[in-house]
Formats: sequence, structure tokens, C-alpha cells
Amino acid sequence: MRFLVGLVAAAALAGCAGHGVSPRADSAAAGPVRVKIVAFNDFHGHLEPPKLAIAASAAGGGEVQVPAGGAAWLATAVATLRRGYPNSVVVSAGDMTSASPLASSLFLDEPTITAMNLVGVDFNAVGNHEFDRGQQELKRLQDGGCAKNTQREPCALDRFEGARFRYLSANVATAQGGTLFPAYGIRTFGSGRRQVRVAFIGMTLKGTPSLVMASGIAGLRFEDEADTVNALVPKLKAEGADAIVVLIHQGGYSKLGFNAHGCDGMTGDIFPILQRLDPRVDLVVSGHTHEDYICDYGTVDPGRPFLLTSAGYGGTLLTDITLDVDPVAGRVVAKHADNVIVQSESFATSKVKAEATDAYPRFSPEPRVAALVARYAEAAKRFAERPVGRLTAPALRDTDDMKEQVLGNLIADAQLAATVDPQAGGAEIAFMNPGGVRADLNTRADGTVTFGDIYAVQPFGNVLTVLRMTGRQLRAVLEQQFDEGKAGGQSLLLVSRGFSYGFDLGRPVGQRVIDPRLNGEPIVDERVYRVSVSNFLANGGDGFTSFAAGTDPVLGMTDLEALERYLGRGEAVTPPALGRIRDLTRR
Repeated sequence: MRFLVGLVAAAALAGCAGHGVSPRADSAAAGPVRVKIVAFNDFHGHLEPPKLAIAASAAGGGEVQVPAGGAAWLATAVATLRRGYPNSVVVSAGDMTSASPLASSLFLDEPTITAMNLVGVDFNAVGNHEFDRGQQELKRLQDGGCAKNTQREPCALDRFEGARFRYLSANVATAQGGTLFPAYGIRTFGSGRRQVRVAFIGMTLKGTPSLVMASGIAGLRFEDEADTVNALVPKLKAEGADAIVVLIHQGGYSKLGFNAHGCDGMTGDIFPILQRLDPRVDLVVSGHTHEDYICDYGTVDPGRPFLLTSAGYGGTLLTDITLDVDPVAGRVVAKHADNVIVQSESFATSKVKAEATDAYPRFSPEPRVAALVARYAEAAKRFAERPVGRLTAPALRDTDDMKEQVLGNLIADAQLAATVDPQAGGAEIAFMNPGGVRADLNTRADGTVTFGDIYAVQPFGNVLTVLRMTGRQLRAVLEQQFDEGKAGGQSLLLVSRGFSYGFDLGRPVGQRVIDPRLNGEPIVDERVYRVSVSNFLANGGDGFTSFAAGTDPVLGMTDLEALERYLGRGEAVTPPALGRIRDLTRR
């Protein structure tokens, strides 16, 4: 198989101290049972190729950008990796749905679930974004049916049968004392005396309540990830689990290549969890950060020889994992993982030469999944291609949440315009959170922007909310941007025209905001201002709990409607300049 060419060149990774590299082919002789695990994370409904590429080493030297992604190509890649391995399973570490492109999101992500049924997914740990439409809609994705839980109509093209795979959420507790979905699943592999049992625990991001609407998770508790796993390990061992796999929607950051084997320089919220995790865990499949890595955590802590993996974002990578499990000793004796590029787009439409990527697999689209995607993409096209306005230039975001961005400012301007009238709340200032800006806002050659373009930018359908806040409360919100302990981490709110301030990260916590002004006038602590935000922020989303001090909320249109109205005023809109937020930190 061609995909092996690029994999044999990678350094082998032995997962347990004292064990060498396992052979790559199954043996009929007595010995360990090899279990193949194909893993991915953060698919986010990318049914069509997401126009993303993976930076990889070119066959002739140097670096090449390999086009990757697309559900039909993913299906073929999964089938290819499973071929020849009778003991195999396909797993996801969360955010399979929501924050999705139009072809999926417009249909409440039903086509993504149907596609994943065809791919052959077995388990999905629930991610934070899977609560975006609330727990009842999430349960519908599992169980199927056409119950209407949102403003959109379910079953628009077909009756929805639900996920054939199992959602897992061990740390999402209900008021009744159980869990929203099963905590784990156990699979038996092998036959006769050479049978082994592998347990899969599903874990949701503990910080989910700060990232979704409070109404959608009412009655749920998101418990500590490490404590939850550690409590389950003795139970799973008692049930005969020979290997334990954690599928967790939390992750880290790596500066290494997509298939570099190492933990050097890695950071992120996954590591405090790993430091407390029961050493009887064998594999941690992670997500949330949209990063790619293969980390032998035993090199960091020899007492905890976990294999930690992540497969990036949008279905561009798959993690190809093998566990060799000794059925007599009842434990994993060797483990190995590689990240494999889901190379998709044809070279006729890509900017790379075919010979430059010979070291990487080339997959063809799986026909059934391709037909499903084409059907939903065509149905979405009449919505996507409708012009909504014009821009004089593209409005771009910045993926660094601590930087001002043109597109975020534009959205804040649109939300201010939608709520400035007295009957709409009389807003004077609008704030936009960077995590809600999901894509650049590009234009056609004549500057036209379509509904599909703005939907990709703001797919959540948040409702604009105008609050009464004092100047002192406003300052508290601005200071909270720089709070390292804030759920979701530090992030700058993007601001509407007329509002400006500076910040100095060298100053003490709580004193970092400098000279906030509205229309040139200093913000007065005692004065009451009318502030426009999404209902997500109004409920403390992204850790901005200071917005909860706001009073007398006035609800309005959705954020998407506000942006469409702002761009469709007639003349082409010029994206706003930067400079509303000034970084005054002394370097």
C-alpha cells in the first residue's frame, strides 16, 4: 500500500518503557493480539474538502503543502488503514459536529452523522461544540428522529435515523445521578484463548459550561476529567479490561511536525490532566486544540507511559494506532501511532506537483459518502450562493485570540448597527468574541459576499442582547480579557467603532486596561452604558463572567441576520481599519 512509504521512514515509538517496536504485521502464532485503532477529532462537519493542507516533507526534499480532508476521502482512508486488521475500531475525540460548514450545519449536522455511519465510527467522545444546540438536540443526533429542538427544521431532506455509533460522556452528570451518555464502551477482540478486552472512556471538556449557552446544558454537571477516569479504572479492570483508552476532548499544543514523535516543547491543558491520570491508562486520544501530535508521555513521566495523540482538524488527518495486548498477562505490551494525511483534492486543482507527495497516501472518494455529500451540498447551494452584499476588500480574522482583527471589528460594527435604535436596545458599544469568528470573509472578484460566506463566519445563530452596564462594570469586562485563569484563556474582545482602549500586560492584574473611551470621551465609572453582545457572551461565554453584571436585557435579531443586514445596505462596505485596541506593553 502506497501510504506505508511515508510511514516507515518515521521514527518508531515504543509506548511502554522496556518494550521495543512491535512488528507491523499480525502473526498467526500465539502471542499478543494486535488491535488497530483509527482515530480523529474536531471534524466539525467538514463534509466537503475544507481547502486545508498539511505541511509535510516533499519526496525530493524541502516542504510541500498536501491538500487534505473531505468525508468521502476520509471514508476511504479509514477503510485502507483497517484493511488486513480484523481487530479494529474507529473512534473520535469530540466536536464531530457543530461550527460546521453550510452543507452540514444548514441541515443540523444530520448529513455528517449519516456520513460517519458509513465511515464506520464506533465511539465519539462528546465535545463542547456538540452542546451548541443544547442537550436535547444532541440526544436527537444519537437517537434519530425529527423532533424540532431549534429554529431550523430537522429531516429537511430525509428522515434522520441517528448515529449508529455510541456517544460517550463519562464526566457529564445529570441531575438524576447518571451520565448524559454512557461513560464507556468495551470491545472484545480476538478469538478463543486469544481474546482481549479494550475499554474506551469518553470525556468532555470540563470547561464546556463557559463555551456554550447555559440553557442548553441546564441540569448537567461537567466533572473533573482526571478524577472521573481514575474512578472508572478499577471498575473497568474488574470487568476484565486488558487495555484502557481515554477519548478526551481536551488537548495540547505542539510546534513539531504533523507526524513528529515527541513531546518537546508541548504545552496545553491536557498536561495537568495527564499528571494526575491513573498509570493503568494506555492511550489518550485528544482533541479541542486542533493540533496534531504523537507524544510518548512516558518520556515526560516514566511512571505514566501513556501514548498521547491528536489528529488536527477537519478530517485532514487520521491517527493510525496499534496496541499489542497480551491476553495472558492482560496488559498492553507495545503501542505505536502515526498521523496519516487524508490526501484528497486532485493535483489538477492543487498547487503541488504529484511527485512531491509520493511519500504520502492518495485516496479516492468513497462512492456512497461522495453521493451523500453531493446531495446535501447541492441542496445547500441555493442558500449559499445568494448574494447578501459587497465589500471593497476581504475582511480577515486573526487566529491569535490576543490580537485585534479586521473581521471581528466589522462584526462588532454590524451588531452595533443592528441594536443602536432605541426600540432595538439603544446600544452604544458592541463586543464580539474572537472564538465566534470561524472563517475569513472573502469576496468574489466584484466584491460580492454570499450567504454561504457569512454563514461560514458565524454559524451559531446567537441572539444579540443589549445590556445596561456601568463604566466600572465595563472596565471589569475589559480586565477579564487578560485573566490567565479565565475559562477559555486570555482573549481580546473585538470592539465596535467609536470605542477604544489600550492595554499593558506588564502592569498588575486588574490594572492593565488604559484609557477606555467612547467617541473620544473617557469611560465614566458611574455612568450607565448600553452594551450589545451575543447571548453567548451575556451568559458568561468564553469565561467573560463579568457580563453577568449587566441588567435589563433587550433581545434582538441573530448575529447572522445583523451581519447580512449590515453588508446589504447598498454601497460596498469598506472593512474597518485596525487601531481600536492598542497594545502598550513595554517589550
